[in-house]
Amino acid sequence: MSRLLEVLDQMTAVLNSLKEVMDAEQQQLSAGHVNGSALQRVTEDKSSLLATLDYLEQQRRELQNQEAASGTDVSQRWQTITQKTQHLRDINQHNGWLLEDQLARNEQALAVLKPHQEPNLYGADGQTTTVNRGSNKKIKI
Repeated sequence: MSRLLEVLDQMTAVLNSLKEVMDAEQQQLSAGHVNGSALQRVTEDKSSLLATLDYLEQQRRELQNQEAASGTDVSQRWQTITQKTQHLRDINQHNGWLLEDQLARNEQALAVLKPHQEPNLYGADGQTTTVNRGSNKKIKI
């Protein structure tokens, strides 16, 4: 088996792993409550796989130029890679929509909570502020 075919097979394996990670990302984003640490792990795994895929793509281009192979094996593997990549693009777009929805919900929750937050206890200088609680007495916090 040529080195180019090996690299294409490695790319396919990485794409399969990437699909599993993106499915896990989708599950996290679809849940009623997002687990931040789990989502961070998924994001790190996704970044690592994308970096590996980028490296393999660079190798593929170099080998393809060197070997100038145009065999059936290469074209079949490349078609598989192209299909997987298009499917992963669709999943990634869907996950992006889920993330946008989650951010919108968080912003709505913050908008509800913001009017009820405590007044600032510390001023810009880092010192406690003086609070007037409706009487003429000033209370230092």
